[in-house]
Amino acid sequence: MIKYVKEVMGDDHAFLRQFVATKKVNDKKRIIRLVDLFCGCGGISLGVQEACNTLKYNLEIPLAVDFDKEAIECYYANFPQASVRNCDIGTLFTSELGTAFSDEEKTLHDSVGNIDILVGGPPCQGHSDLNRYTRRNDPKNSLYLYMARAAEVFKPKYIIIENVVGAIHDKGQVVQTVERHLRNMGYYVSIGFVDLVDIGVPQTRRRLILVASKGTKFDVNTIPSKYSVLEERTVRWAIDDLQYPTSNNIMNTPSMPSKDNRARIHYLFEHDLYDLPNEQRPPCHRDKLHSYSSIYGRLHWDMPSQTITSGFYSACMGRYVHPSEERTLTAHDAARLQFFPDYFDFSTVNSRTALATIIGNAVPMKLPYLVSIELLSKGGD
Repeated sequence: MIKYVKEVMGDDHAFLRQFVATKKVNDKKRIIRLVDLFCGCGGISLGVQEACNTLKYNLEIPLAVDFDKEAIECYYANFPQASVRNCDIGTLFTSELGTAFSDEEKTLHDSVGNIDILVGGPPCQGHSDLNRYTRRNDPKNSLYLYMARAAEVFKPKYIIIENVVGAIHDKGQVVQTVERHLRNMGYYVSIGFVDLVDIGVPQTRRRLILVASKGTKFDVNTIPSKYSVLEERTVRWAIDDLQYPTSNNIMNTPSMPSKDNRARIHYLFEHDLYDLPNEQRPPCHRDKLHSYSSIYGRLHWDMPSQTITSGFYSACMGRYVHPSEERTLTAHDAARLQFFPDYFDFSTVNSRTALATIIGNAVPMKLPYLVSIELLSKGGD
């Protein structure tokens, strides 16, 4: 039995600073076959891949799907062995849960073949607690149900679904529906909440995790205690070496704030503040309905970051002002805080808006890495 470590490649700090991915020679014959739905740029796949590297298994990705063209291009740049599809997932899974397979689903199954792991992070904006005007009945929330349909089609041994905690309160009860269907299919299902800061990710990011497995009982709630870090990772731990970037590429240059926001950022530093006083905010962010304390805030070097979202370029979207420089975060800063190593290739993304969306919507790989280590080691040879 391998003695598993809590950190990727034995050292999370060093892993994030790798410029070139370490090529693994996996001497075991076992091949893990992965399908990633709503794959984005590949945060979950990266976690599974590094778990396979740790266990000396080989990874195949016969299907990765996303509707976002730039996200799927970024995914393919990092997982060139994958078979990727840029399409609406509804064109692949065309029948209702519990019904006979459609011709499209039969063709999909035949082309993909048997798989070991099904993963996905369905779009979560409708569930997010960042929405002051809740969208619990947002039609996008029902995309979660495709994970159960994919399980019916592919019959994987393991399933990992990541989402925001608000998904559990969806008016359509999508999480409960998926759980019920998976249990009826013979899966052990565990649902829990994990704050990623507890497992070494340098940001507060509480997430809902559903893990289903056949033949292996697994409790999601054991992850934080088993893999907790001695001290919370801070902004300094993550991006201290990225200060004063000299490169002028899109990854390493911050956005240009408006004149008013430049003045607000300067005010923070001039008065050595981390929260912008209410009277310095624009009127729309002063009233109780829209006032989040973190908006226009400055990050602390020695604390974890707030949750990284697609708004990290803008001071008006959260606490995204750099701790010691009068600017907001760069994409490189945000990628580090999202637990992407430096070798991860974002060069296919040409617009700042797309880059912010891809990084902000990603799943930090540390969580799927740990879950995959647990599942594959228990069910391995």
